[in-house]
Parts: sequence; C-alpha cells; structure tokens
Amino acid sequence: MHTRLNNQHQLLQIRELGLSPQIFDGLQALDDSVKRLEQQLQDDDTELGQLRALTETAALINSSLDVDSVLGQAMDELIRLTNAERGFILLLNEESEELEFRISREVEQTEAMAAGNEVSRTILNEVITTGIPLLTDNASNDPRMQKSETLAKYVLRSVVCAPLIYKERAIGAIYVDNRYREGVFTERELNLLQAFANQTAIALENAILFARVQATLREITETKELMENVFASIGSGVITTDAEDRVVTYNPAAAAMLRRPASEALNKPVQSLMPRMGAAELENKLHAVQQGGEQATIELQSDVPGRGRVALNVKISPLRDADQMAQGVAMVVDDLTDQREGDETLQLMNRYLPPGLSENIQQIAGLALGGERREVTCVFIHVCPYSVFPPDARPQQIMELLNEYLQVATDVIHDARGVIDKYMGNEIMVLFNTQLNPQEKHGLLAVDMALALRTAFVDLYQRLGIAPDPHYYRFGIHSGVATLGNVGSLNRRSFTALGDSINLSHRLLENAQRGQIIISDDVYQHICRTCPEPPPVAFTERDPIKVKGREQLTRIFEVFRQ
Repeated sequence: MHTRLNNQHQLLQIRELGLSPQIFDGLQALDDSVKRLEQQLQDDDTELGQLRALTETAALINSSLDVDSVLGQAMDELIRLTNAERGFILLLNEESEELEFRISREVEQTEAMAAGNEVSRTILNEVITTGIPLLTDNASNDPRMQKSETLAKYVLRSVVCAPLIYKERAIGAIYVDNRYREGVFTERELNLLQAFANQTAIALENAILFARVQATLREITETKELMENVFASIGSGVITTDAEDRVVTYNPAAAAMLRRPASEALNKPVQSLMPRMGAAELENKLHAVQQGGEQATIELQSDVPGRGRVALNVKISPLRDADQMAQGVAMVVDDLTDQREGDETLQLMNRYLPPGLSENIQQIAGLALGGERREVTCVFIHVCPYSVFPPDARPQQIMELLNEYLQVATDVIHDARGVIDKYMGNEIMVLFNTQLNPQEKHGLLAVDMALALRTAFVDLYQRLGIAPDPHYYRFGIHSGVATLGNVGSLNRRSFTALGDSINLSHRLLENAQRGQIIISDDVYQHICRTCPEPPPVAFTERDPIKVKGREQLTRIFEVFRQ
C-alpha cells in the first residue's frame, strides 16, 4: 500500500497535484503498530511456549522421585528456553551451611569451565540471603557485581538466579548464565526461572521427605526383624496384650511352655491361655497393673496338656503411651518346673544329707576317689547312752526318743555350719574346715558349737522332764590333718574324712566323762593362733591321757562358757 501510494503521488505531481502528507504519516503509524503487534505476538508465542514447557516440566518433576534424573532433564529444557549457556541447581548443606552443586548443565564444555563449576558467589549469596531473584543483563557493568571475582575472571555477561524457597526458608538456588551475550535474559526469563525454582523446591523437599520415610521404614523394618529375632531367641516367654487383654505378641518360648501355637493365641484373651492356672487371679493382677501402673509377679501351677504339672513365674509390667494411658501389659513368663522339682529333690536330700553336702554336691563330685589332705577340726558327740531309755521300751519308742536328741544336735550343728559326716547310732561325727565349709577359725567354731549344744541339751532335758546328774552328753574334739574325699565306687560314693586326727577325736570322746567337752592341745593352740582376742571360753587343763594306738600322753582341756 505504501508503494502504491508513492506511485500514485508521483503521477499526481506530473499533473501538479499531490496526496496529503497526513496520509503518509498515518500509514507509517499503522506500519509501526503492525510491527509492534507482530513483536508482541512473537513474545506471547515465546512466553506461551515457555509456559507450556514449564507445565510439562512440572508434570515431569512430579512424575518421579528420582529427582536428580528429572531435574537434569528439566534443566536441559530450561537452558533451551532461556538461551542460557550453563545452568546449575545448588543446595544448602544443613550441617556445613555451604552451597553444594546438585545439578550441572553446560551447552558447550570449554577449556575455561572444564576445571570446575565456577559461578558468581556474590550473586548466590545475595539471592540466598534476601530470598529475592536477581537478574543482570550486563554483569560486567552492573555496579552490584563490581566485587565479584568470578565475574572478573570469567567475564560473565548475562546472569539470572532464583532462590529455592520451601516453607519460607531458602534451601538452595537455581543459577543460569551466558558468558558471551548481553541482554539474553529479561523479566520473562526471570519469572520463568522463579516458577521453575518454586516447582523444584517442592520436588526436592518431597524427594527428601520420601527418602526420610524410606529410611524410617527401613529402620522400623530392621527394628521389627531384630525384635522378632530377639523374641525368638529369648528363653523366657514374652506375651504382650492390648487394653482389652487380647494377645498382641507371643514368642516361641511362650508357645513351647504353654503348648499353644501362635495361631491359637494371637488376638485371644490372655486368660484363655492359662484356664487352669488361676485365670481369675491373673485377671485381677492384669487389671491392677493397668490401673496402678506398678509391676506385679504371680506364680501359677497347673497341668498343661502334653507336659503335665508345670510351675510358671509371670512378671507383669504396664504398657503406656506418651500420655500415660494404659495400652496393655507386657508379661515375661519363666518356666520354674525344673527348678521346683529340683527344690523338692533338694529338700528330700536335706533330710538325709548335711546342708553343706547338698549345697556343694557339684564340688564333691569333682573330688577324686583318693581325696586330698587338709587341716580340719573333728568333733565326736555322744548324745546320750541307751541306758537312759525305759527298759521296757520297744525299739520304735527307743528310735523316737533317740531322734529327739539327734534332732536337737543336728539343728545346732547346722547353725554352726558344721558338716555332719555320719550318724553312728547315738553318736555323731562332725567336721569343720572341709572343702564344703572352709573356715579359718575352725577350732573355735567347733568349741562354740559344742557349748551351744550343751545349752540345747539342757533345754531338752527340761522339756522331757528329766534331771540328769551329770548330763548325758560327751564331746571329743581334735584339730589336725586328715584326708578328705570320696570313698566307695563309681556308682556309689560317700564323702568322709580319714586319718589319725579323726581317730584321736574319737579316743577323746571315749575318755570323756558324762557332761564333759574335751579338746586336745592342738585345738587349744589353734584357737590361740587364730583369735587375736581371748574368746569367751574357759579352758581347764586336765591330766594327760594315754589313748589307744599312741605311745605318748595326750594333753587335754575341758571347756566351759565364761
């Protein structure tokens, strides 16, 4: 139209005519308007393409939790849309608070940049500190960038940087630049980068959250497996219940004790596992523990199908949540069946064996048949003569009366930690300082035991209503080396002491008068050596005696309580 009007204007001038200048001015204005509209349409088309790409990028970012791979693809698209040369995503390290490169992209790897990811720390620090995006279209002339060593070194031209903001906290930044061209980036690219940054921040936090959830799940799984392994390996039964007393946890040990598999126990009332073991008492304990919050212990005994009579010790502890509300109980069940059977056997043994013998039966079993030599104090006790019993008494009556004397003596001997070697009718052989009852002051302990037994016999005389004059008992006590150990066979053994010291103790008993406690000079010397202070015992020396089997006289003392 402009050309045609010019041609028409030239023809009119030949005829000395012409067109109005306003027509050409209006036509030029129209031409300028069309060009502006064309440019605006191009800009709108570019922005629309960027928005479409941003939407696709958002879908891409949210489609996968492999954030690094997705962000790398998104960064490639962002560089294409903004005509940038390079692009980076940097994240703050929570511990060091330093920016670290997460994604790096570069259109052309140059020698200058091959040494590493060099970016303007001045721009990054400004963006991270203020949380405001920054655009510079001529960084070398930007007064804000005059102190940037990176800009000076690498001659960066156009730079745009946007912070990654999540919950009002900067977690990193997106940075793109172009070293060769000025004015590459406009407000449109800045807005695009900011929108991309917002999406990226959310995607990164989601990925971090997902990673934490996965780590937590792994820890929970590992903990659960560990607990299951621990429960499976614990020798005690472990049972936990909810607030309604239903079984939640039931380990293999509990199943073995109660002969009930887990399939028949889980989600069932815990009382149903022990219907014959005092379910009512157990229920009362469970409620008391849940309400009072204190631990409780209960021992249950009953018959279990497939096992017979069992004894169980159950420790009950409360399970509470963070608000201290009752959520159930934890029960630790120990099988005491073998222990109770052992206790009953031990009680039976103690009726026939000295306590030291039964308590240290393993140590006795380890002794060789030959025995070992050690210093001991041996006491022989004659509790009473048979002549004190009624002449017309039957053997059963005599045994009952004799057992009364022996019972009194046994109680006193056990209190003094003496080991009864044997009963010999109306006599008892007692040992001190054996492997079963090692004692440093065994001589004094033996004398104290004899004096205590003297008092006990006097009390017995009063209960029986007799007034002996003198007393019936006699004691012979000697300290010396003897051989102690097992005698017998591999199938049947007896623990005893042998040697001249044992024989001398019995010879002293034979030479003692009724009511006398006779000790040898060896006992007296042992007491003097081992007691720093004089004991509350009176020693009265008697005439030496000549005992059977010895040529030399034996020095003796009679002892009394001071």
